[in-house]
Amino acid sequence: MQATVNLEFVEHATGTEPSYSVIWLHGLGADGYDFEPLVPELNLPAEKPVRFIFPHAPQQPVTINGGMVMRAWYDITGTEMILQEDDAGIRRSAEAIRDMIQKENARGIATGNIILAGFSQGGAIALHTGLRYPESLAGILALSTYLPLSAQLEPEAHAANQSTPIFMAHGLYDPVIPLILAESSRTKLQQAGYSVEWHSYPMPHAVSPQEIRDISHWFRQRFDK
Repeated sequence: MQATVNLEFVEHATGTEPSYSVIWLHGLGADGYDFEPLVPELNLPAEKPVRFIFPHAPQQPVTINGGMVMRAWYDITGTEMILQEDDAGIRRSAEAIRDMIQKENARGIATGNIILAGFSQGGAIALHTGLRYPESLAGILALSTYLPLSAQLEPEAHAANQSTPIFMAHGLYDPVIPLILAESSRTKLQQAGYSVEWHSYPMPHAVSPQEIRDISHWFRQRFDK
């Protein structure tokens, strides 16, 4: 078995001695700094400190970009992302994120107080990892993304996260990950019995101010326990 990748990361806590963690994965070609500026915009309550962890994906060649080396959670071979998926790459990244969850446990954060979040490729890994994780998470945040390796979900999903709240959001004019792919992923999850809170916004492959407000509200619900 290949050794787990030890990911470097950016950390941003909203207060001392956090009781909650959010592990937030960036999109293709970005890095852990990409979403760190959003933390203050979420306006989370100071009395419930949250540790945000933004890991950097490994550097690797990406086929669709001419083999250019960049930060990526897995390879993409063409515009039809659900065809010829990088099974090994997806699972390798999922294992690295599972390792990060366990490290948060060792720092005193219970799995039930951890949210997996991600944008685009990062959102795909958040969904893949969270639905298979053997302990219940606080939630899964999947932005501008889709469900990877969907055919393997039913045999591989863990009952521990069958009731975990899922927040999915997508741009109506997304040219990178088509809206129809995100909608079909949402439908598959709902048909499998998952609770999906769905939002769409008049934007491209991006994040909007209204979306940030909706995420903030959802975070507060997850941590109001």
